[in-house]
Amino acid sequence: MKKLFVGNMNFQTTESDLRTLFEPFGNIGEIHIATDRDTGRSRGFAFVEMTEDEAAEKAIAALNGKDVNGRALNVNEARPKTQSGGGGRRGGGRGGFSRDDDRGSVRQRREPRW
Repeated sequence: MKKLFVGNMNFQTTESDLRTLFEPFGNIGEIHIATDRDTGRSRGFAFVEMTEDEAAEKAIAALNGKDVNGRALNVNEARPKTQSGGGGRRGGGRGGFSRDDDRGSVRQRREPRW
């Protein structure tokens, strides 16, 4: 079983559209369209599980770069999610601030004011 990443999708693309697009290449296990947590709208990418590796390779070759609903799809093998430092709007990141200055060197610590 191989999991494929489908990116640069039109935001109106549905699970049914993806199923119709990928079924000619082989059996589909599961389809997951990423949605925004707050609005529920599509985020423009999805994951499609193909039950056979050979079918997945054929789908990648045929659909990568194909124009669907006005967008050129980006189809490739999904990579495992990396454990990053967080970021985004929901905490975990540094809020855009860095201890590094523009030259990449670490700033000197200031003396306490008390």
